[in-house]
Amino acid sequence: MATELPELDFVPFDADNHYYEAIDAFTRHLDPKLGPRCVQWCEIDGRSYHVVGGQVCRVVTNPTFDPVAKAGALHDYFRGNPEGKSPIEMLSEREPIRPEYRDRDARIKVLAEQGLDGCWLFPTLGVLYEEQLVHDPQAIMHTFEAFNKWLEEDWGFAYQDKIFGAPYITLVDVDFAISQLEWALSKGARLIVLRPAAVFTKDGPRTPSDPMFDPFWSRVNEAGITVVVHAGDSGYSTNGYANDSFSSQITGGVWKPSIKSFQIERAAHDFLITLVFEKFFDRFPRIRVASVENGSGFLADTFRKLRSQAEKTPTYFSEDPVETFRKNIWINPFWEDDVYEVAEHMGPDRVIFGSDWPHIEGMPSPLDYVVELKEFDAETQKKILRDNTLELTAPLS
Repeated sequence: MATELPELDFVPFDADNHYYEAIDAFTRHLDPKLGPRCVQWCEIDGRSYHVVGGQVCRVVTNPTFDPVAKAGALHDYFRGNPEGKSPIEMLSEREPIRPEYRDRDARIKVLAEQGLDGCWLFPTLGVLYEEQLVHDPQAIMHTFEAFNKWLEEDWGFAYQDKIFGAPYITLVDVDFAISQLEWALSKGARLIVLRPAAVFTKDGPRTPSDPMFDPFWSRVNEAGITVVVHAGDSGYSTNGYANDSFSSQITGGVWKPSIKSFQIERAAHDFLITLVFEKFFDRFPRIRVASVENGSGFLADTFRKLRSQAEKTPTYFSEDPVETFRKNIWINPFWEDDVYEVAEHMGPDRVIFGSDWPHIEGMPSPLDYVVELKEFDAETQKKILRDNTLELTAPLS
């Protein structure tokens, strides 16, 4: 699968790669007695599904991922669908799961073939299941403690200084979150990942920047590692405008637009702007937040709202809230976003390249993205494709 590489005088680093979870990713280290409360497998009409919190979960068509759609299968759809094909047609071609989707040594080899120096590595199913268990904080803790043990075992948190798996952190219990963080740090974690959503604790919902979580964030601040807020199931309702299920866009075999996907950036917008409104970075100035696979179309509206709020409450913020945002947050745009507009909003030091490989929404090969940066000078291209992410991968001293 050799790739014809663009002419670059450096080797890029991908801030958004994914694995397809092993069959036992959620169960290998889970007490079987907890299966009915957490995650287990079932078979319906000859197909395998996860049962999450006692409910059959259909958020993906085939959670075994064998066979699986090809990397970048929906690339042309997000490019504007010039041939007018149905997404269902684009996804019809499947292939046996490739070794590099589940094996770290195979992935190391493929990274080299793709012309990449390394990657951040995130879940596929793992960013979906906290919402499925939101009614049971204890089940969330059991599930992701087991999941993170599997991740460290199969992928590692800094494998050969090439693959940086991100342990999934849930804040449903602050003591548990601290224990998971300390364990991950002891195993060499360089970054952590959580979903852009409110936290549903046993005492009800809280924002992630609520002071009750300060002991956890204080340790993150001290450790100097990067916090990745990655797209997943954030529990956002369509408020009756559409079916809230992930399959709601397919009706009678026909794909139709839905507010479910149209509002995908809303979760990151709300999460990030809340951090600034609640002066999170005043308390934890060393924390670096990377927004990955959440897009960037919300930036103009976010900055407008921040400026408006600052004008209305001139004594509240310790500095210009837009500058606070730019100083502490990095943005990974969707590949189809206007990256020049993103760089104008954030500055080129705060934009990071992530391909979403090998997911269907991403690019067939990660460096297909280089053409999107052709109008930048060489220094800016290097920042976006490599330097900014490497800076985030190194813990602050």
